[in-house]
Amino acid sequence: MNSYTCTLCPRNCNAERYETEGRGFCGMGMLPKIARIAPHFWEEPCISGTMGSGTIFFSGCVLSCVFCQNYTISRQHHGRIMTEEELIEGVKSLEAQGVHNINLVSPTPYIETIIRCFTKYKPSIPVVYNTGGYEKAETIRRLEGIVDIYLPDMKYIRPDLSKKYSAAENYLEYALPAIKEMVRQTGKPVIDDEGIMQKGTVVRHLILPQNTKNSIAVLELLKEEFGDGILVSLMGQYIPMGRAEEHPEINRRITPREYSKVLDVYEGLGLDGFVQELSSAKKAYVPDFWDK
Repeated sequence: MNSYTCTLCPRNCNAERYETEGRGFCGMGMLPKIARIAPHFWEEPCISGTMGSGTIFFSGCVLSCVFCQNYTISRQHHGRIMTEEELIEGVKSLEAQGVHNINLVSPTPYIETIIRCFTKYKPSIPVVYNTGGYEKAETIRRLEGIVDIYLPDMKYIRPDLSKKYSAAENYLEYALPAIKEMVRQTGKPVIDDEGIMQKGTVVRHLILPQNTKNSIAVLELLKEEFGDGILVSLMGQYIPMGRAEEHPEINRRITPREYSKVLDVYEGLGLDGFVQELSSAKKAYVPDFWDK
């Protein structure tokens, strides 16, 4: 197949994608462009464990978050184009290093390739689908039997915020059904005796400066929709990166008061999961990516 018309994500670009280039929102071709393959130790404890999460960072993204910490790969498209065979070898290499899982980071543009690769070779450790949450439920449905753990964001409730900061006014319209499909596939979280997740869904939420009301509304929605069927990871790691300087209201770290306000609601709702401390807001935690 030399090209195909892509409708994988909610953008519904209907754009032609060729082997090494594409005309859609993500700008990616059919072959995966990868910016890092390595053990990663800074995910949630049940994902990273002691041996690390075997992360594969994909270049290109279906969102356009102005504050993206991975901006050099999400929008500037740093990375190396790899064949399907090279991707499979990368998975095997991570597995041989003893990582706890294979963690596919921002993989949405390459779902066709991922399905083919993991049909050819399914690792003996869980496969994690790590996404910004802007997904089509019908696309996620195609991953059933391939993905063991879903790690989506739930970024926004308000359409004006998702439009302003991620160019996705209909974010919630797609994210919520997509997460429901993820939970349907995985069921309740399963964690082994060593504290490592084997199956389930962890929903992340990043607190943004001056947007505590949005964060509180997200947490309340997750509690209402999923109860104890998911784990919720509340993240305080926000650092103004990417194009955040274009938006003065978010061009700073969150304050202890903002953090405490959201944390109080998290605890009051009785959510189960993980809470990231404000001390994690450091650029040192951003991985080193391969150059173009």
